[in-house]
Parts: sequence; C-alpha cells; structure tokens
Amino acid sequence: MLELMKSKIIGKGKKIAFPEGDDIRILKAAVRLYNEKVANPILLGNKEVINNLARDNNLDINGMEIVDPVNDSRFEEYANKMVEIRKGKNSLEDCKKMLTGRNYYAVMMLEVGECDAVLGGATYSTADTVRPALQIIKTKPTSKIVSSCFYMNKEGKEPLIFADCAINVDPTSEELKDIAKDSADSARVFNIEPKVAFLSFSSMGSAKHEHVSKVSEAVKLLKEEGANFEFDGELQFDAAIVESVGKQKAPNSSVAGNANVFIFPTLNAGNIGYKIAQRLGDYEALGPILQGIRKPINDLSRGCNEDDVYKMAIITLNQG
Repeated sequence: MLELMKSKIIGKGKKIAFPEGDDIRILKAAVRLYNEKVANPILLGNKEVINNLARDNNLDINGMEIVDPVNDSRFEEYANKMVEIRKGKNSLEDCKKMLTGRNYYAVMMLEVGECDAVLGGATYSTADTVRPALQIIKTKPTSKIVSSCFYMNKEGKEPLIFADCAINVDPTSEELKDIAKDSADSARVFNIEPKVAFLSFSSMGSAKHEHVSKVSEAVKLLKEEGANFEFDGELQFDAAIVESVGKQKAPNSSVAGNANVFIFPTLNAGNIGYKIAQRLGDYEALGPILQGIRKPINDLSRGCNEDDVYKMAIITLNQG
C-alpha cells in the first residue's frame, strides 16, 4: 500500500516541513525522501547545527531548505498573519513568542502555502503538535473534532484502522460518530473500503451500562445522519473481526466479522488496544494520523525511528 501511496506523489515536488530538523531520525528520513524524489523536505532548526549533524553522519542535505524561525525573513509577516487568524485571542507579542517555537512556525508555513504538509512529534508531545494545528489551521468544515487513527499493518493480513488512540480521552456519542466518519475517510486514503465497527464490551445489547449506551447512541446518531460507508455496533472486538463470532453475536450485521475500521469507546481502550496488537500481534502501527484538520499535519511517536518518519511523511502528503 505504501508503494502505491508513494507513486501518487513521487516527482511532484511536494514540500513537507519537519519542525525537528535537528533530529537525526528526521534528517535520515528527509535524505531518503529527497533522494527518491518523493518530497522536498524543509528542515526547521539552527542551520549550523543541522549542517554539522548531517556532516557528522555523512548525510548529503544539499538542496534542502533549512529554516531557522528567529532568523527567517518571513517572521514578521507570519506574526502579523497569525494575529489576524487568532482574531484578538493573542497579541502581536504573543504570536511572536509562539512563532519562535518551530512547531508553530511550521504550521504557519503550511497555512500560508509555503509547504504542503507538516510532520512533527519526534521530540514534541502530541499536545504540542495538535495545539498549533487547532489554533492556526483549525478543523475541516465537515469536522467538529480532531481525532487520530493508527494504520495497523501485518504481512499476510488485511490492513486495519484503529481510532481514536491518541487524543480524545472520553469522547461523547456525538464525538464518536464524528470520529467514525473521519476514520472512514482515513481508510479511503489507504484504499480501504471502510466497514466501521463501534466497539464495546457488549454486542448488540448483550450488556447494559452507560458505557454501552454511549456507543449505541453514537451508532443511532450516525444512522440518523446517514453515511456513505457500512457501519454497525455496538460490537465486541471478536464479534467485529471474527466471522463465526460475528454471525453468532450479530447475525443480521454486514459489518460483524468483516470490520476493518474500529472505533474504540475511550482513549484508554484505543491506546491499550493498538499497543497490544503492535507488541503481541506483531502489527506495524503507523500513527497517530491526525483526522479532522483542514490541512495535512501529523504526529510522530517520540519512540519513532527513521523508517517510521519516512512512512509517515508519505502518508501525510497523501492526505492533502
């Protein structure tokens, strides 16, 4: 799947900004992307530090743009633009202070069209990646919430989408509905025709609890709104993914036993679930992939390696 995604952007000169341009994992991935003509990386950070890091690791970064926010000629322009965007929520001095942070500066570059995507989080927390996106880029007109998903991949198995595993701690029924819609869109980025299962410890009313009601209400809301993908719930995970169990627990469901997009009821469940699949099930977990944002911005795990950065860059550029 990644090769197909790469083929869609190769040679198109798309620009991706990396706020942590002085991280060796970022630098190595950037060189791969540049040499393969997949993208033109923009490295944010101190130019001397980045050039020294490249030299010390025998990496050729010739031709790559390096941007040091505090010394960049566009700094004042960006600060004034950010004041407009923030509509009185931040003063010019506030905006200047925020833009000294490379996470903010990269997002501002995206907003004004100086790059096509942003990928950060190798050293920043998820909150530090999401906050500038919410304050500057904001959500899509069709989205009310920013969420995340993981692309779960294993050789010989159909790929899966897990959501939300990184952002929303205890989403409401309305928010679960919106997470499902954005996750279906994410699935299609990966050429997956979504079959969405709303997960619970109950299948079709087998247990009664307010946690179950929250999930079943999300399904009801999506049915009332309508959707251009198949969905069902509430379903236990085995009923969602094992055909024989699905037939037994939800015999009238077209999704049960065949789901490929899984909407977890809480962040607790989602985060634990994807890590179990990753560590015990040997699934590759790519993400968190941010959903609902107007322009392509993604978050890396701080435990990422060069290959993760490379793959996530390709995914992020395909979201545009």
